[in-house]
Amino acid sequence: MHNPDSEVLFASSEVVVRGGDPAERVMTVASARPAADGIVLMSFEGITDRNAAEAMRGCTLHVRRESLPATDEGEFYVHDILGAKVVGEDGRSFGEVVDYVTYPAADVIVVQGEKRYEVPVIDDFVRHIDTDAKSITVAPIDDFETT
Repeated sequence: MHNPDSEVLFASSEVVVRGGDPAERVMTVASARPAADGIVLMSFEGITDRNAAEAMRGCTLHVRRESLPATDEGEFYVHDILGAKVVGEDGRSFGEVVDYVTYPAADVIVVQGEKRYEVPVIDDFVRHIDTDAKSITVAPIDDFETT
């Protein structure tokens, strides 16, 4: 998941490209620069013409975990919480994190279980995130049910 505020792609010398032929390969970044609305324009060594670039359409770019900066206390990477089990302080299971959405007012985790919830990622509602255990403890979230 790309964070448009992140500078990681600009500092990466290599990315893992998934999709296309071969299905996964490591490519060396020749250049990267920001474009409008969180888009990053990149060129790669060995991609020298429009046909080679077109063959990469639909591929996804991934940065290796060891290339990411360490997180500070209370911080996490979104991919560390995708699939995390979400439970209430009383032990009630709400489901698991299936998405992370950034709205102007707040970021939310999208939780899918028997019901679907969008829970603001603020201390009033998200009590504890344990990325190692892939578990998130929340305050009562029934008011955040969505359709």
